[in-house]
Amino acid sequence: MDIPTAVAAGTGTSSFHDLCGRLERGIALMTEIPGAILVVVEVVVLFAGVTFRYGLHRPLVWSDELASMLFLWLCMLGAVVAQHKGGHMRLTVIAALVREPWKSRIETLSSSCVIVFLVLILHPAWEHANDQMLITTPALQLPDAIRSAAILTGTALMLAIALLQLLQRAKPLDLLYSLGVIVVCGGLLQFFLPQLENIENWNLLVFFGIGVTALVLGGAPIAFAFGLSTVVYLMFMTQMPMSIVISRMDEGMSTFVLLSIPLFVLLGLLIEMTGLAAVLVNLLASLVGHFKGGLSYVLVGAMYLVSGISGSKAADMAAIAPVLLPEMQRRGKEPGELIGLLSSSAAMAETIPPSIVLITVGSVTGVSIAALFTGGLLPAAVGAIALVIVAWFRSRGEDVSGAVRASRRQIMWAFVASIPALLLLVLIRWAVVSGVATATEVSTIGIVYTVVVAIVIYRHFPLKRVWPMLCETLALSGAIMIILGTATAMAWALTQSGFSQQLARIMEQMPGGHAGFLALSILVFAILGSVLEGIPAIVVFAPLLFPIAHDLGIDAVHYAIMMVLSMSLGLFTPPLGIGFYQACAIGRVDPDKAMRAIWPYMAALLIAAIIVAAIPWLTRPTF
Repeated sequence: MDIPTAVAAGTGTSSFHDLCGRLERGIALMTEIPGAILVVVEVVVLFAGVTFRYGLHRPLVWSDELASMLFLWLCMLGAVVAQHKGGHMRLTVIAALVREPWKSRIETLSSSCVIVFLVLILHPAWEHANDQMLITTPALQLPDAIRSAAILTGTALMLAIALLQLLQRAKPLDLLYSLGVIVVCGGLLQFFLPQLENIENWNLLVFFGIGVTALVLGGAPIAFAFGLSTVVYLMFMTQMPMSIVISRMDEGMSTFVLLSIPLFVLLGLLIEMTGLAAVLVNLLASLVGHFKGGLSYVLVGAMYLVSGISGSKAADMAAIAPVLLPEMQRRGKEPGELIGLLSSSAAMAETIPPSIVLITVGSVTGVSIAALFTGGLLPAAVGAIALVIVAWFRSRGEDVSGAVRASRRQIMWAFVASIPALLLLVLIRWAVVSGVATATEVSTIGIVYTVVVAIVIYRHFPLKRVWPMLCETLALSGAIMIILGTATAMAWALTQSGFSQQLARIMEQMPGGHAGFLALSILVFAILGSVLEGIPAIVVFAPLLFPIAHDLGIDAVHYAIMMVLSMSLGLFTPPLGIGFYQACAIGRVDPDKAMRAIWPYMAALLIAAIIVAAIPWLTRPTF
């Protein structure tokens, strides 16, 4: 090829990529605008429902129904935006270790698997929407297809964006490689189909063991790894219609209590934007910041307090790290030590209400969310004490010569400034426990309260950050909810196969009875938390294990708190824990430096988890 021809070919390729990029951004923008507006509408509808019911004693019978209908649209539009921004949760540690050209081939293959899944469910989503035409909502008297069409719309838009991304980024040779791998895998499944049928439920190991593991380790988004494995299993091993996958996804994403997830995400971003988190940190710093290790204690305490507002660990770390880490470094703390403490304190705070994980547990198991909110406070306090002990031991040589002890006047003003933020903590818990609002509605009370306090008292409400905040809420919520949807479908497939009964028999035969089952559960959920993250692990396995715990006489709240504590250990423990890498990214610290420093803190949390397991009272206090 001569030079002019090569230049022309390169120009043509560049123009094609530019066209694909413009189309992708256009689809994303058309999705982002209504999605962000939906976030605001959900807040308005739910807050109006609380106001009319509790304040005016005139309940709006249609408010919850309308919020549920809009919620599914918010989930699916958010999943589309997350696809555009690369925001779907995935494990990239293993794939990042591979060198070129295999790295790009694996990335192309994982993207192709996302497309295969979306193609396979596109027609079933259409069938599901048509089936829902026969159902009318009770309050608004609207066809339920208006709600369920969100899955069809979201699937089609995600498919379009995924295809455009693949066309922009993938090399032709990598595309052929991916196509070959997918065709070979399908051919092998078809060839060995009789053998797979003969081994009965051992074939679950092929689809949900090897299949999910290979997809997750290869960097495929966790949601799509679950979904593709489930669809392929049902296609090859059952006669079930594929629309059952969509109906299970619909069920997994439509539980009303889950609407609190995007709203608490929004609340977490609000407290960071408006400075409520900063005033809490300042109060703690004025009290103990001048001691050796004082800022470490402030970090642990601030994570405990802020977790009680936002419910999102990523939001917690992002709110606290920029305030404390620079000063801690100035005092001589190693960057790795800072991230070790930040990660472990985030893991400690996973059971502090209104934790998104606790809300998910209550949704999939039926355990009272109010009881979970109350039961998670003391276990987190035990973990916080354990971290403080380790921080004290590791801070004995800290240089605090430049630290100035706050005066009584400064402490008083710091306390006065933090009163609105402290009242938010009290308001959230009081509203749920007293029955004024549900766990879903209380988030809107917190949002409205935070906005009013920021404007009237703190007079700090940067309008230019509102739209990015709404878009971030949309994308993060979509990434979480699509995992819940596909994980619900996967859990249903496992249950229908009889796996749950087999698992129950195996677990019941474990030596040690009550104590042995708790010990095994801690180990299992720590591993699952590191591989699958917290929410998908809970959605898949909690419904299977809770009945066993009940048969062994283990209190439901106690087991739920233990499960979440164990999962958080895995979620923030390297080398696989995604939460650990989030902390590294927020603190801008090389993971290799933090990996050496985190182990004493995680060991302290493991000891705390064992203490909580041994003392069930800690999860059911009487206050």
